[in-house]
Amino acid sequence: MVLRGVRVARRALLAGGLAVTAVGVGAIPAVARRAKAAPEIASTADWQARDPSSPVTVLDSEPVRIIVHHTATANSDDTSRQHAFELSRQIQNFHMDSNGWIDTGQNFTNSRGGWLTEGRHESLAALTAGDQHVVGAHAGAQNSVSLGIENEGLYTEAAVPEALWASLVELCTYMVAQYGIEPGEIYGHRDFMATECPGEVLYGRLPELREAVGAATGKTVTHPGTWPLLRPGVAGPAVTALQLLLRAQGALLPVDGIFGELTQATACQLAAARGAAGTPCYATRLPEPGMFGGLGWAGLAPVLGSGATGEAVRAAQVLLTSHGRYLNPDSRFADRMIAVVREFQAATGLATTGVVDQSTWQRLLC
Repeated sequence: MVLRGVRVARRALLAGGLAVTAVGVGAIPAVARRAKAAPEIASTADWQARDPSSPVTVLDSEPVRIIVHHTATANSDDTSRQHAFELSRQIQNFHMDSNGWIDTGQNFTNSRGGWLTEGRHESLAALTAGDQHVVGAHAGAQNSVSLGIENEGLYTEAAVPEALWASLVELCTYMVAQYGIEPGEIYGHRDFMATECPGEVLYGRLPELREAVGAATGKTVTHPGTWPLLRPGVAGPAVTALQLLLRAQGALLPVDGIFGELTQATACQLAAARGAAGTPCYATRLPEPGMFGGLGWAGLAPVLGSGATGEAVRAAQVLLTSHGRYLNPDSRFADRMIAVVREFQAATGLATTGVVDQSTWQRLLC
C-alpha cells in the first residue's frame, strides 16, 4: 500500500477551521492535529521488505521528537523510485545481517529523489493513526521517544538535493501534525550521540527545517540548545573545558586545550558508559573514532552556583573568558563570577539566574 497524495501539492490542508474544543489546549483532539495531508509513503510491502526477525515494539504513546540522519552512502544520481526501494532493501539487510537488529533501524527513509519509504515495520500504520509509536534502533536511549528519518547520502560537504529537502520538510510537517510534536523538537543524530550524522551540511540546515515545519503547521519555533561535536585534533576553549570537566570526574589529564589521544580515550569511555557513544549510520561504515559530543556533555556538565569550587567551575571560567568576559580562573564561584554569568545570560537570551545550568553550558560551549 502507498499513502497517496499529490506530489506537487501534498501540504494542502485536509480540513480547515478546526477549533480547539472545551478539552483545552493541553488536550487537542487527535482529529484537530491531523489537519495535514499525508505525504506519499511506500510501505514495507511496496519495497518488498523482509519480515522482522522478531515482533517490533509498538508503544501506546506518542513520540515527542524527530531525529534526522544521513545514510552515509554515495550521493547517487539515480533519483528513481526503484532506486529508493533498492536502498531500503540494502539498509534493512545491513541492519539485520551486520548489526543484528530485528529489522530496519529507522522509522522512515528519504531518498535523494524525494521518495519516502517506511523503514521499520508498522511505522507507517502508527504514523497514520497518530497515537502509537514504533520503537526503532537509530539513536540509543532516544528510540522510545523519537522518530528516526534516514536521508540518503553523505552530507559532510555535499549540498542537500532539493527533492530530498522538500520531502523531508513534508514528512516532518506531517509527523508534527499527527503527533503534536513541537517543531523545536527536530534534532540531528549528533545532538544525542558522538557521530558526524547527519553531516555538517544537513545538520546546519536543521534550524531552517524547524522554521519551515513551524510555518507549515502554524506553530512557534523555539530552537533547542545543542552540544558541540569535538573531532580528533581540534583545539580551543571547548577542549580545555572538557579536560577540566573530566578532571572534575577524577581523570588524570593534562589541560592543554588539544583533543588528543588521551583526552579522546577518556571522554569516549565516559560517553560509552553513559550510552552517548555514537555509531555511524548505514552503509559506508565510515570510521568515526575519537569524537565526543551529544549527551556525553550533559553527563559531565554539572549545575554550578554560588559557593561552588573545583575544576568544573574553572571550566566555566575559561569559557566565559573565551566569550570576552574575563575571569580569573581561580575555581571559585564567588560574587564576581555570579555577576559575569548573569551578564552572559542576559546577552544570550537566557534567564539571568547567575547559575550555570545546562542551557548556559550549551551557550558557553558553542
